[in-house]
Parts: sequence; structure tokens; C-alpha cells
Amino acid sequence: MSDSSRPPALTSPPADYGDLRAVYVNCTLKRSPQLSHTQGLMDRSIALMRSHGVSVDSLRLVDHDVALGVYPDMREHGWERDAWVDLWPRVRDADILVVGTPLWLGEVSSQLRVLIERLYAMSGMTNESGQYVYYGKTAGMLVTGNEDGVKHSAMSTLYALQHIGYTIPPAADAGWIGEVGPGPSYLDEGSGGPENDFTNRNTTFMTWNLLHTARRLKDAGGIPAYGNVREQWSQGERWGFDANPEYRQPGDDAQN
Repeated sequence: MSDSSRPPALTSPPADYGDLRAVYVNCTLKRSPQLSHTQGLMDRSIALMRSHGVSVDSLRLVDHDVALGVYPDMREHGWERDAWVDLWPRVRDADILVVGTPLWLGEVSSQLRVLIERLYAMSGMTNESGQYVYYGKTAGMLVTGNEDGVKHSAMSTLYALQHIGYTIPPAADAGWIGEVGPGPSYLDEGSGGPENDFTNRNTTFMTWNLLHTARRLKDAGGIPAYGNVREQWSQGERWGFDANPEYRQPGDDAQN
């Protein structure tokens, strides 16, 4: 495509995002107010969203006494306390979820695994359209560390999030790792993390793709409630799945 035939670059956001809500869940192992390098990267994305009017909620999972398990309220399963019951509405009401994690031995933190399990615990709930509760919401991920594993951790985490119903936009992850092995972390003086063009570009792309996707989903009323409503399936609706796979339109080549 020649330069003259390329569409003009947008010079301003294509929509208003002021009615969107986002929740950032930092799965660092450090309780507040300890310095979290993952929070440092998440704050860059948070600032971008807030600059366009998005209501942003941010929390560290480790600050809360969240029980382990895959049920909505683990107090009903032997746990004395479960802060997830209070955190859940903050996640449920957000149009956008961004999870952050440090890397340990090339993997996500234990707190992120807890988060995924507790999100999964709620995945049988339904929204106003009768779909699974995360339908119509979008999610992304940010990673920091001193060892390889950014893409590996994003692969498994974003798979889990889409499996329970989140819509994952293009380029929905970004991260920063220093030199492999002991060395400076993202916010350490001289690390180069906050100035890294690759990380800053990917963080920007992730943030905008989340905004665009959330805007489109909200404007469209979410994912169409056809072919994906559990109760209707239970009542016998099959949305064409019962069609005879051997059926051929007139003139079809039977060998195709």
C-alpha cells in the first residue's frame, strides 16, 4: 500500500471512555507500603487510563486475607476468614481487569494463582443476559522481574481469563525484565525499566486496546446473548448444533 493510499492517522481518541471502570490487581508478594516494582509498571497504565476519565480501582491481593479455594465464600468450607467476599464486587463491577505479577523462577507469583482460582470460583455466576458473569468484560496483564517468563506467564494467565469469559484484545500483555539473573529491578536507579521503549510501547498498546475493546463491548451491550446462555441450553435450545452434519444444500459437492 502506498503512503498516499494509507488511511490518515488518528490524532485524538476515537471515543469517550469516561464511563468505564477498571480494576488493577497487583499480585506482588509485598504488602503495602513496601515498594512493588510491578506496581511501578502498573501505575504507568493506570495513569494513562485516568487521564482519559476512566474510574480506576487498584489493590494488592496480598494486603487482604483471601482464603485459598475455588468456592465463592470459603468461610462455608472451613475457613475462618475470606476477604474475597468483599473484594469480589470491586472485580465484578469493573469493565476492565488488569492483573500484574512479578516473576519467580520464570512463573507467576503464588498470589496470581490465588486470584485466578478465586475468579474461577465465581465463573458459574451469570450476568443480566444470562451469560457467564465475565462476558462483556475485557482483561490484560503486566509483568516485571529479573528472569525470563513474561510471555510464558501471559500465555497461561490470559488463557485462563478468556476461558472464564473475559474478552482478550490484541497485544493484551506487556512486561519488563532486567538482565537475566541478579540485578536491578524495574524501579531501581539505573535499571532502565521506566525508560525502556519496548516496555513503554507495549504497555501503551495494551492499555489502549483494553480501552477500545471495553468501549465496543459496552456500546454493544456486551457479547450477543445467542448461542452462549447456559439456562437456555439446559432447557433444550441448541442454536443449530442439532443440525445433521451430513445435510447438504442442493448442488453441493458431496465429496467436499
